[in-house]
Amino acid sequence: MSDFERYILPETATIKDALVALDKNSDDVLTLFIVDKVGKMLGTLTDGDVRRGLIQGIDLSDNVKAILHTSFRFISEDRKDVKLIKEYKERGIKLLPYLSKDGKIEKVYALNKISSILPIDAVIMAGGKGERLRPLTLTTPKPLLKVGDKCIIDYNVDALISYGMENISVTVNYLGEQLVDHYKEKRNNIQIKCVREPNFLGTMGSVKFVDSFVNDTVLVMNSDLFTNIDYEDFYLHFLENNADMSVAAVPYSVNVPYGIFELTGRDIQGVKEKPTYNYYANAGIYLIKKKLFDLIPDNVFYNATDFIDTLIVKHHKVIRYPLTGYWIDIGKHEDYQKAQELIKHL
Repeated sequence: MSDFERYILPETATIKDALVALDKNSDDVLTLFIVDKVGKMLGTLTDGDVRRGLIQGIDLSDNVKAILHTSFRFISEDRKDVKLIKEYKERGIKLLPYLSKDGKIEKVYALNKISSILPIDAVIMAGGKGERLRPLTLTTPKPLLKVGDKCIIDYNVDALISYGMENISVTVNYLGEQLVDHYKEKRNNIQIKCVREPNFLGTMGSVKFVDSFVNDTVLVMNSDLFTNIDYEDFYLHFLENNADMSVAAVPYSVNVPYGIFELTGRDIQGVKEKPTYNYYANAGIYLIKKKLFDLIPDNVFYNATDFIDTLIVKHHKVIRYPLTGYWIDIGKHEDYQKAQELIKHL
């Protein structure tokens, strides 16, 4: 039985059959999808439709097609506009069917339980040694350290799944067998694929070992981040700017506690008293057009910053996306403790 079969009703059903099906879903969304004898979707029916029909004199033995809504919202391979999905969520639509080319329901998205449905593959880099967090990482890979009652990496995996990403790979190396074992079972009905890198290849080099991508846009990120970045906004910003690569960036300010000279050579032109300099720092989260991975050299230690430099030299469009919300790079013991404190308030 599929996980959405409880929402399906055949076109031969009666109003009473619909009431029985809706009653079984009383703790869920009270919407049914009506399909024909070959499974093609014909329309939708809600508990409100049934109540209004009964008030208007419809009989319990009447066919559901008497009150069927044949103008319905759906997505498909050719109709997966993220802006439209965002609009559906804002309008309070709770269930959204995904139809095959012949109009059959392949899956149903519960928009009230997810953040978006993004046509993105994801790669999480989890091969590092986490040396600055020793001795914690002597026997446990950093991504599997707990923040609260959950592994660091699982916060990121669960966030990606909540944004509708279904093709998620984790590149592993140091103590990689523990991560392979960790993702042996599906997580929220999604099978996480572990990809072993043969050597330590930096924060971008191991992407080459992911054997295939389904979507044209790929999100690459570090596994040790603790963040609530809005991936939907990140993706829409990427599209709107027609970028080849977008780098999530966090604001970073430097406060100088002294008066700073403005110089021309040795001549003082003025003084800035205790200035603050504002910058954007690399957050370790990237959106990239899949075709550009061909530029990554094979079996060479290659960081994301190397990739950025390569794209700039080749005149590709690389932009920054200002990340709002919280973001912690769990690299040192103080960062780990900061994340432990933050989780208590979330």
